[in-house]
Amino acid sequence: MTIAPTIEADPRHASDHRSLDRAARRLLVTNWRVRATVPATKLYPHQWSWDSAFIAIGLRHLSPTRAQQELESLFGAQWRDGRVPHIVFDPDVPRDAYFPGPGFWRSGSSNAAAVPTSGIVQPPAHALATWATYRADPAVAHLRGFLPRMYPRLVHWHHYLLTRRDLGGAGLASIVHPWESGMDNSPAWDAALSQIDPVSPGSFTRRDLAHAPAAERPTDLDYGRYIRLASDYRDARYADSPSVHAFAIEDPLYNALLIAGEHALANIAAAIGRDPAPHRATADRLTATLVSRLYDPAAEMFFPRDVHTGELVRSWSITGLMPMIVPGLPVARELVDTALGDRFRLRDACPLPSYDLTAPDHAPGQYWRGPGWVNTSWLFWHGLRLHGETALADDLRERLLHRVLKTGFREYVDPLTGAGHGSDGFSWTAALALDLIRAA
Repeated sequence: MTIAPTIEADPRHASDHRSLDRAARRLLVTNWRVRATVPATKLYPHQWSWDSAFIAIGLRHLSPTRAQQELESLFGAQWRDGRVPHIVFDPDVPRDAYFPGPGFWRSGSSNAAAVPTSGIVQPPAHALATWATYRADPAVAHLRGFLPRMYPRLVHWHHYLLTRRDLGGAGLASIVHPWESGMDNSPAWDAALSQIDPVSPGSFTRRDLAHAPAAERPTDLDYGRYIRLASDYRDARYADSPSVHAFAIEDPLYNALLIAGEHALANIAAAIGRDPAPHRATADRLTATLVSRLYDPAAEMFFPRDVHTGELVRSWSITGLMPMIVPGLPVARELVDTALGDRFRLRDACPLPSYDLTAPDHAPGQYWRGPGWVNTSWLFWHGLRLHGETALADDLRERLLHRVLKTGFREYVDPLTGAGHGSDGFSWTAALALDLIRAA
């Protein structure tokens, strides 16, 4: 595996930005596989859904055509019901290189291309990425017919989430597996997962521990519950209903990306001569529901809601800050105040911690139980700019670039010390650093 070099330098100097830019480009070229980018060459050897969205946002600065192909490749495996699977398996990679692999999911002929995939989904960052990719080079996009091809697929994807995944009946989409949140072992899912009977650890072989320390990954108990949920869903032939899903959560991050995606779809619709009004109406309706259903005014924070109990999950994970990306969010200033507080320490923690810094179970090196990830900080940076918080956005951008310069393209990072964890040579870290450099 080719690993981009760690660069010891001050990111405020243009020459250092150029060095980081070159290193990010090299990594994205290294991790490219014919029509898509792997998140990391060893631990994640296939195409992942929301990874590809973030990768395309950075890849558009290297090659707009390649960024378009990244998204087209993912949506080429879209299921007939509209879902976009969280993994598209590379047939050239050994079937046992990743668990659970294609033999576990048995996706069969669920998508028109008959490409082996997983059966669950990930956060819908794709419309946002499609619009950003188009804007990088509209002329190339027009020549390739990019937006006319992507638009109906994105609409189908969002329709799936807004209908079959409205498990709570209030209009918000539900996740039905922790992996669907993108934040697999977040403490926000602990209470709901505790009700799941895990499969025996001896019934599966984890591949992740061959590439990352066990202390930095979910536990065997976590995996036992993950596999139980996934196998039950598979055995129900991927039917969606509260009776099928023992785990069903309305997640703030998930729905915030869906809303931002509807705004992006309005822009895409207008660009190809369609009526944008329905997408704007959907975005407005979802925003009102998101605030009324998941926002706690006293806490100045969004919390997930457990569909089965009807209760908010009062865990201070970064998912509660992610509605900052919603245009016109009426409580954006309150989220900024929360981010500036001791739980997230926006002014000095970098990247933003995935979980409350003051919590006794905060674990700065364990996946989504404390470390900072560049993608969620990029989303918050995007939200800060969207809501006119220019000074805070500029400061976060500079500190993110400084952290990547010092630590390298790591998967996740201790938000206070900067110690790197997880995979090295991680694609979305490089891609979003490239985008931050170009945002100057």
